[in-house]
Amino acid sequence: MTLTASYERCRQLHARYGRSYYLATLLLPAWKRRHVHALYGFARYADEIVDSFTMTADRRAALDELCARTGRGLAGEPVADPVLPAFLHTVRSFGIAHGDVDAFLAAMRADLSVTGYDTYDDLLGYMEGSAAVIGTMMLPVLEALPGEEAAAREPARQLGLAFQLTNFLRDVAEDHARGRVYLPAKDLAAYGVEPADLGRPRTGRAVRELLAFEAGRAREHYRAAARGVDLLVPSSRPCVRAAVELYGGILVAIERGGYAVLERRVRVPRHRRAAAFARHLLASAEAGRLERRVRLDLP
Repeated sequence: MTLTASYERCRQLHARYGRSYYLATLLLPAWKRRHVHALYGFARYADEIVDSFTMTADRRAALDELCARTGRGLAGEPVADPVLPAFLHTVRSFGIAHGDVDAFLAAMRADLSVTGYDTYDDLLGYMEGSAAVIGTMMLPVLEALPGEEAAAREPARQLGLAFQLTNFLRDVAEDHARGRVYLPAKDLAAYGVEPADLGRPRTGRAVRELLAFEAGRAREHYRAAARGVDLLVPSSRPCVRAAVELYGGILVAIERGGYAVLERRVRVPRHRRAAAFARHLLASAEAGRLERRVRLDLP
C-alpha cells in the first residue's frame, strides 16, 4: 500500500461514512484535507471493527491486531495496512500526541465489553477517548493561531464531545440494537426510562423528556466550543463553522421532530447541507487567497 493509495483509501472512508463532515472538509485548503481524511479514516476503521452489524470475525482479535500494528507503526516500524500509512504519516507530520491515539483505541476496546455508564461523569470518561481526543488530534492540522495553541485545545475537546453526544441522541436505536446504552443509567432512572424502552418502535414520552435533557447537555458542549473557532487560522474557520452547522443541524432536527428518534434515523436534508456549504464557500475562498499572499524575497 503506497502512501498515496492509503490517503485515497482514507478519503473514500470519509466520503462514504462521514458525509456531513466530509462536505465541510471541502472548505479547507487542499493540503489539509488529506490529513483530516487520514484521521477520520483511522477512527472509522477502528469503529467499524467494534460497531459493524455485518462483521463475523472475532472483533477483539481484530482490534488487538489493529492496536498492535498501530503501536509498531508509531514506533517507526513499517506496517502492512490500507489505512495506517496515511494515519501514521499525519501523526508524524503534525506531532500528534501518541497518548491521544492510545486513548482513542482504549475507548474502542471499552465498546467490546462495556454496555452502559452509570453517570454522566462516567460517560464523559469514555467520550474523552472516543471524541475529545479526536478534537485534539485534529487541532494541529486545522492550525491554531500562533500563541493560541494551548487556548484552542479545550474548545477542540468540547467540540468533539458535542459531536459525539449528538450522535448518541440520533443513534439511540442503533446502539440499543448493538446491546449498548450511551445515556447515563442515573438519567434513565430519573425520567422513569428502562433500557428496553430505547429499543421500542415508537419513542415514548419519558424517553423524549430524557432526550431533551441530554440535548441540553450537548448544547452546553457546543457553547463551550464556540470560542475556539476564532482561535484557528482563517482558512480553517469556514470548515469548522460548516461542521458545527451541519452537526448542530442534526440536533435541531431531533428537537424539531419532538425527539422521535426511534421511529427513523434523523438526517439533515441534502438541500440544507448544500446551503450550509454554499454559505461558507466564499469565506473559505477569500481566506485561502489571503493566506497565499506571501512575498518571495530572494537574496
